[in-house]
Amino acid sequence: MSRKRPTQTAQHSGFDFPFADARDIRMLILDVDGVMTNGSITMDQHGDEWKSFNVRDGHGIKMLQRAGIQVAIITGRSSKVVAARARDLGIEFVIQGCLNKAEGLSAMEQHSGIAAAQCAMMGDDLLDLPPMYRCGLSLAPNDAHQAVRSYVDWVADLPGGGGAIRQAAEGLILAAGAWQRVIGSRYQVSPPDCGWPEQPV
Repeated sequence: MSRKRPTQTAQHSGFDFPFADARDIRMLILDVDGVMTNGSITMDQHGDEWKSFNVRDGHGIKMLQRAGIQVAIITGRSSKVVAARARDLGIEFVIQGCLNKAEGLSAMEQHSGIAAAQCAMMGDDLLDLPPMYRCGLSLAPNDAHQAVRSYVDWVADLPGGGGAIRQAAEGLILAAGAWQRVIGSRYQVSPPDCGWPEQPV
């Protein structure tokens, strides 16, 4: 499959979010290390991993779910911590230990019934590019690998594990026309209050 033309800039603001391409997105697929976390892996003497997650990213995931947009995880590593975090956030579709993420995406399509064209994927490294080529929308934290930042449709203003998912979630919610129902009526904030245009364009 041919690649889309790379973007010309490495970082975007909320006003550069690809709202038109995001309107029909039904699922956000996330990598873990470098996206849900800052990429650091801490191991104890038994080889057990410790990871830190951003609570604002977690809230963004819950808001996406309230907007009717599913969230999934495809990660190359396997970790009990990731499984626990997914349960905590109500993420049903999780594929761990997946070194061929294009195959993982195909499995995700079968399990979820959602086509890749209706998925957005946020990744940070080269392993994430093959499934991104098939997804309807590709996103990255601002500290992603240069090749990823050059390819994706949108780069967050924030790093992996530091709010990039939350920013993407707000953009997807605004694109889906669900801002008032999910955010505005509950928290009494408008899109401009959160750094977004009043109306997606």
